[in-house]
Amino acid sequence: MGIHGGMASLTLLRGQRAIDASTLAVLKQMPKLAKLCFRLMRIIRIRPPETCQLQKCTAAGTGMHCLASVQVGNLAEKQHPQQTQVITSYDNQGTQLTVEVHPRDAMPQLLKKFSLAKRLQGDKNGNTRPRQPGAKDAHVYPWDRSSLKSMPLDLQEFEKLDTYASQVTVKSGLDELVSDLLQEAHSDLERVRVIWIWICHHIEYDIEAAQEKDRQAFKPTDILRTQKTNCDGYAGLFEKMCRIAGVQCMTVPGYSKGFGYQTGQSFSGEFDHAWNAVYLEGRWHLLDSTWGSGLVDSATSKFTFLYNEFYFLTHPALFIEDHFPDNKNWQLLKPPQSLKQFENNMYHKSEFYNKGMLSAHPETSVIKTVNGKATVTIESCAPTLFMFMLNGKQEHGLLSLRKNGMKLDIYPPTVGTHKLQIFAKGKSDIYSSVLEYTLKCNYVDIGVRLPAELHQPVGPSWFSEQMGIMKPSHPDPIIHTSDGRCSVSFSVEEGISVLASLHGDEGPITEETQRRYIFQTQREKRAELKVQLPQAGKFALKIFVKKRLEPGNYVFVFNYLLCCTNTKVNWPMFPESFGNWGQDNELLEPLSGVLPANRNVPFKLKLHGIAKALVKGQDTWPLTLNREGYWEGSCNTAGCQEVYVMVLENANHNFYSYILKYKVNAQ
Repeated sequence: MGIHGGMASLTLLRGQRAIDASTLAVLKQMPKLAKLCFRLMRIIRIRPPETCQLQKCTAAGTGMHCLASVQVGNLAEKQHPQQTQVITSYDNQGTQLTVEVHPRDAMPQLLKKFSLAKRLQGDKNGNTRPRQPGAKDAHVYPWDRSSLKSMPLDLQEFEKLDTYASQVTVKSGLDELVSDLLQEAHSDLERVRVIWIWICHHIEYDIEAAQEKDRQAFKPTDILRTQKTNCDGYAGLFEKMCRIAGVQCMTVPGYSKGFGYQTGQSFSGEFDHAWNAVYLEGRWHLLDSTWGSGLVDSATSKFTFLYNEFYFLTHPALFIEDHFPDNKNWQLLKPPQSLKQFENNMYHKSEFYNKGMLSAHPETSVIKTVNGKATVTIESCAPTLFMFMLNGKQEHGLLSLRKNGMKLDIYPPTVGTHKLQIFAKGKSDIYSSVLEYTLKCNYVDIGVRLPAELHQPVGPSWFSEQMGIMKPSHPDPIIHTSDGRCSVSFSVEEGISVLASLHGDEGPITEETQRRYIFQTQREKRAELKVQLPQAGKFALKIFVKKRLEPGNYVFVFNYLLCCTNTKVNWPMFPESFGNWGQDNELLEPLSGVLPANRNVPFKLKLHGIAKALVKGQDTWPLTLNREGYWEGSCNTAGCQEVYVMVLENANHNFYSYILKYKVNAQ
């Protein structure tokens, strides 16, 4: 064993029966190192000298760092040909032991790979400490959209490692736990990863401890025993485990926009959070195992394990959105942000980026309405479903989907301060909160009040195409009509059935009448919805679809906002249709569901696959088929309260089916 400039180099040969006197003398000066060496010797079957008693080695650790190069004989070469293993241990007093196990004839690489001049800095007293962040650690601000991570990562390569780490259990103490975790880790990055995964899947956030006025310090042994801690405990445990694994790690205190954060709040006084920085591949990187492990329900104040990949080696330009360190150098940004900027900048939650969002406007967390309206837009890297809530309700807004994002126009119903939340669905079936704004409204435009039943999204989009509705006649979400009538059409994918309903806030509209102001026809693969409004106002025209051959209910796809300011509008309902009214049928007249009394009323319809058709009131009037394929005729409404259109589908049968029903005005 030789000492070289503060480093000790130890070479042990398999089959060696004892250690020479000079080596033993050094080990007696370094009891922690001696213990680690003898443990290693037992592993590779080197017998320690009987004269060496560890309990007699009473000298304190010197802080010296040892590089041990262990040459393995023929047996190991047969089992692991040309394979090199590196084992590193690092305690909290600065003693680091790095062991390289390699074939007998291979050249040790430790002196090259673990150059302490590069990894550690010394102070004037000769003590070592991790290198402080510098210019080469800094990333450009704002975010360049290149990656969510601060270094290139392929998360799929971690799948087996993550599974292994999440299943490791605590047997005795922290050293053994780290040793077990490192069995499958072969680089500093993998060592950090297994520690991160284990903590995120096994340590629960201690809410009671976090809410105490004086945050208590958690010892690693206590954390392993209870498997609960606060943010200081998470960060301290992570740092301790990294040091044992031989990876440089620092705990970084600061302010955070976490549990209990209110949009737009200011920060002062004691720091409320702690996280970590790790040194990988010549550069510092940031992570937060507290937030990676799960979340706290603001309503119940209960913690739930919910792994969050976002906070592992997060890009510093994104990390700064909810983490402000006590030392600006730990922002790892150029230029660094001020506390005022941190307070005022828009807070994009981690799910904003996890679900593929890129940017949002406005970029401030507090929005002031202009003429009673505020607009929010989001850009995403893929088509995404969104929804919003204003003061906890999905009302007072128009949300339209775009191929790469969405646009939301919001109209607060009252003057004052409002809470606006925006949710995104992404690839999962769950909507997650991605943005939160404080809305300040000083004026309300009563003329733009929206129907309570107007759901999201408004207008056709990529989603309606995905659901089988294409090439709409009205691509915009709002339809204005001066006479209270409009016709909307679109192509329908084969095998898809369409259902529509009309909803307004004025007057009693029952579930039946919601559909009676719409008359639906279909020609070939194109559906048409004829709409007549019962009065002036704003209405939601909802569109639903269903696959004909599949069981279940119709699914809401989108709606239009219909607007009419003509106070003279008072259209009656369309006639009631029955199950035998085919979607391919066409009604030309009469379109009104209410017929005048004591009048001759003409009928003209296109009906498919029938033998005979007639109109039945007080008497019966047959309809005849003309050259254009329409059934025509007329009836007299004298003495009638109701009039029916009936068809005979098979000429060999005598059973007529009802397809349309009209009411007759009272005399």
